[in-house]
Amino acid sequence: MMSNRLPVILIILAIVLVGIYSSVFVVNAREQAIVVRFGEIQSVKTDPGIYFKLPFSFADADRVQYVQKQELRFNLDNIRVQVSGGAFYEVNAFIIYRINDARRFRETVSGDREAAEARLRTRLDSSLRRVYGVRSIEAALSRERVAMMLEVRNELQADAETLGITLDDVRISRTDLTQDVSERTFNRMRAERLAEAELLRAQGNEEGQRRRAIADRQVVELTADAQRESEILQGQGDAERNRIFADSFSRDPAFFEFYRSMAAYSSALSSQDTTLVLSPNSQFFRYFNNSAGNPAAPAPVLPPPIAPGAPAQPAN
Repeated sequence: MMSNRLPVILIILAIVLVGIYSSVFVVNAREQAIVVRFGEIQSVKTDPGIYFKLPFSFADADRVQYVQKQELRFNLDNIRVQVSGGAFYEVNAFIIYRINDARRFRETVSGDREAAEARLRTRLDSSLRRVYGVRSIEAALSRERVAMMLEVRNELQADAETLGITLDDVRISRTDLTQDVSERTFNRMRAERLAEAELLRAQGNEEGQRRRAIADRQVVELTADAQRESEILQGQGDAERNRIFADSFSRDPAFFEFYRSMAAYSSALSSQDTTLVLSPNSQFFRYFNNSAGNPAAPAPVLPPPIAPGAPAQPAN
């Protein structure tokens, strides 16, 4: 008889164990649990631990929906925005958020993260377009970018709170020119660099001409100074030479006359092609006729010159 009751006991025990298992749920530190009964939120468990609910979640009885409690992130890439100057840019941004009100999160988007992020993505796109639209690209690439991100976060915060979400941070990770704007910007920058290079070359040529003119003027001035100094020194040398000659002449006039005659002979007869036509009685030959240089000594009588073509006369 005991053997007949054993299957029944085992079945009852299994039912009890399954009931206990289905009535227990565990919440860890990274999530929070929403207990829903017949579509209505019964409770929200945010602290980690073991909790109980009505067993068997069929027929829409107690069900547990888990939502994340740690920080979450979603990205919004390749947003085309227009700045105040009219140029278009592509922007990447991301949001760091936390689900701080699980009850509201369940009521608004049925606890669906994708639905919540889709609503935030639409609002982020609109806010980024507005913030960029009132600023130049220089502002977006400067320190004002921090203020722009704070402004976007503040605009999104109200919508996020209606979803039970708290925004921890909003970041702009990339701001790039679109392809057509990038090409136009590159061409403009290249033209500016070429114009700057031409200006630098013109300034260099002007500076080179100015320095060459200064150098040429300095050369003329130095040459003139050197010429003047040379002429002064030459004049001083000539004066000193004349003084020495005068002193020598005053001491020995005969030697001085002899020296001057020798200098005259050396200068006049230095070349083999030199031809002198002078009278034999010329004072120039006094040292040839008389070693003492006395002009009173008789000079040798030379025959008169023969005219070209005339017959030669016999000597006496």
